[in-house]
Amino acid sequence: MGSAPPHDALLPLDPKTFAAESRPVIDFLSGYYRDVDKYAVRSAAAEPGRIRTLLPDTPPEHGDPVDVILEDVRRHIVPELTHWQSPNFFAYFPMNASTAGFAGEMLSTGLNVVPFAWAASPAATELEGVVVDWMCKLVGLPDRFLFSGGGGGVLHGSTCEAVVCTLAAARDRALSRLGHEAILRLVVYASDQSHSTFQKGARIIGIPPSNFRVIPTSAASGYGLTADSVQGVVEADVASGLVPLYLCATIGTTGVGAVDPVRQLGEVTRRHGMWLHVDAAYAGSALICPEFQDCIDGAELADSVSMNPHKWFLTNMDCCCLWVASPALLTSALSSNPEYLNNVSEGGADQVIDYKDWQIALSRPFRAMKLWVVLRRYGAAGMRAYIRRHVEMAKWFERTVSADERFEVVTPRRFSLVAFRLRPRHEGDHHAVDAMNRKLLVAINASGRVFMTHFVVDNKFVVRMAVGGAMTQMRHVQDAWELVKEKAKEVGALPTE
Repeated sequence: MGSAPPHDALLPLDPKTFAAESRPVIDFLSGYYRDVDKYAVRSAAAEPGRIRTLLPDTPPEHGDPVDVILEDVRRHIVPELTHWQSPNFFAYFPMNASTAGFAGEMLSTGLNVVPFAWAASPAATELEGVVVDWMCKLVGLPDRFLFSGGGGGVLHGSTCEAVVCTLAAARDRALSRLGHEAILRLVVYASDQSHSTFQKGARIIGIPPSNFRVIPTSAASGYGLTADSVQGVVEADVASGLVPLYLCATIGTTGVGAVDPVRQLGEVTRRHGMWLHVDAAYAGSALICPEFQDCIDGAELADSVSMNPHKWFLTNMDCCCLWVASPALLTSALSSNPEYLNNVSEGGADQVIDYKDWQIALSRPFRAMKLWVVLRRYGAAGMRAYIRRHVEMAKWFERTVSADERFEVVTPRRFSLVAFRLRPRHEGDHHAVDAMNRKLLVAINASGRVFMTHFVVDNKFVVRMAVGGAMTQMRHVQDAWELVKEKAKEVGALPTE
């Protein structure tokens, strides 16, 4: 361990040494991104408990210099990571970073304000209102989600937080009419393609698991919900004395990128007094491009919409936009006004925003800063070009896979996500082809050269190719396809030449 100045001489935040202490971290990260494509995307050496064996059992008695700490990061931590910012990371959905995102994150972290109420940091609160309105306009949402239109937005950490908050608002709206004992009759609806976060959120706010409806989808509808399928399930519940509460419509599902028809579903929810939430966590970023905005048609019928700039919008983790048409319903479910906070709520709730009442926690980071810096640095045109570049890469991958008769694209590409697999050689060998595709995915990922994930749709095991890394170029997508073919031969799925 290194030596450091005596404890009483150490000033943890010293303007005179701030730059010198910070510069090595910037240099370290610069080198990391320069070399990130040389690392195995997912470490083959990583195993449970390994990091504990590499580090001491107790913290140092005296602090270490930054360069010593960074050397341990280089030796012990980096080799064990899955490198989400690698240009060869095609798993899950992208989790973007950018130089502007880092700049905004540094400003946010460096200023380190806590804007839970307007008076706690007025500029941070007001910048957040500006930024969520900017994003609302960019993605093509109706004016009812703007602050000037009677709605408004907030920056959460994740879709899961947004879901719990909107479920709570929907629950309280219903119980104010029905009485609190009616909670056991409330029903939440989502498709078999919806994210599992909705089931978790429903449990958290007290909906019985038996009252969560998973509505089947099919290839005929592109694995999206249909109004008829939802209407049938809802009517059956109403006939049983249950109360339809909340429906999730997804734009860009996790498995295959499916899009639910917002307008048709909105008409169903209006008829039954349900809350309609639109989850555009991944594909919401693509909505800034006019060619994708038909996906949000009918949003004026929604009660809330969410999307994650930290996925595909060059904004470092964490950042989730949530818009609501009626902020009062959200704050009614989430607000608390203890005496020790009364002195920071100035001007009345009708004049200022206290974002503590728009979320679960009290404390919150200055997320608006990093999203604002990203928007300022790249602009709307730059962001559209960024999204379109990934879509074109995914189109190339889809065309190339489709042209090879040994493979099949299981569902038409949506946005920058391609779901594909080895094609069955004979009718009736479903289990064999699933096993072969599993072996293929394991071999691809074991190479360390690429990382992809899988999904199961219509009982078919499919491989997901999600293009969207900030450093990903066409050559990385082309190399990924060559690797897929190479590993297919190694596992015996394709003949060797």
